[in-house]
Amino acid sequence: MRSGWPPNLVIRGYGQYYDVLTPEGVLRCVVRGSLKRERRKTDLVAVGDRVEVRRVALGEGVIEAVAPRTRALSRRARGAEDAEQVIVANLDQLVAVFAVAQPEPSLPMLDRFLVIAEAQEIPAVVCVNKIDLDDGAKRRLFDPYRRAGYRVVETSALTGAGLEELWSCLAGKLSALAGPSGVGKSSLVKAFRPDLDIRIGELSEATGRGRHTTTVTSLIQLDEQTFIADTPGIGTLGLWGVESSELDRCFPEFRPYLGACYYADCRHLAEPGCAVRAAVESGAIDAGRYASYQGLLEQLMEEERAEGWRRSRR
Repeated sequence: MRSGWPPNLVIRGYGQYYDVLTPEGVLRCVVRGSLKRERRKTDLVAVGDRVEVRRVALGEGVIEAVAPRTRALSRRARGAEDAEQVIVANLDQLVAVFAVAQPEPSLPMLDRFLVIAEAQEIPAVVCVNKIDLDDGAKRRLFDPYRRAGYRVVETSALTGAGLEELWSCLAGKLSALAGPSGVGKSSLVKAFRPDLDIRIGELSEATGRGRHTTTVTSLIQLDEQTFIADTPGIGTLGLWGVESSELDRCFPEFRPYLGACYYADCRHLAEPGCAVRAAVESGAIDAGRYASYQGLLEQLMEEERAEGWRRSRR
């Protein structure tokens, strides 16, 4: 954040209104009309933005300017080919929260979170919650992420296990807690702030999936310098800001082998002399993570072909 910007922080947004935390308290704000023309293909204001505000009444204000974002956790906006939906701006790290059970962990979704974080150069932590439901076997599913270099924190919001380690990851940072519904994100937040009125969801008996308890992204202040972005459960997460040619660099365990393939433009699919596939065959790279890479690469290549066709028709 460039010097001169005030410490005003957007902590919640809904419709045309934004709650902004200022040194004097929280203001309910709208956006200055002329400011609405300054940004295209992204959210004008997002949770995590630093803003300039003008007080207009008791507890009310107008957002006059938005500071440039350093980074953002984003996804492709619904119904748009090239528009960004910002989940949280200016975060210091992503904490991807998945449960060992109830609901069962979706590792392909976890891989999507981590790829987006890598593409945006956002440090990432994997939080494995509900370990009270595990006898030790299920959490081994997350061992490949440790080997890839990610910090994996095992927690139970019910018993308190691992919360001290999780706090050591969060302290002094703006972190996004992201993951599917029902994995216990709100329970973890409540463990650090038991005074908050946060609804804790249950699993649907019919689907085994979590019901949404958080409906909008909110910044929750844990101490003067520590904020958590409690995000809505995300059932699908479209890739944003990721190109097929750069996908391999979004898998940290691939990086030691990049540049060692026979072909300089190797996509690590069926090309001969591929160092990445050789590492998979030797066990140096997890086969499941490689399968995720294949699926994501095919998706990105198909999207890029479709976009090229659309442009040729214009």
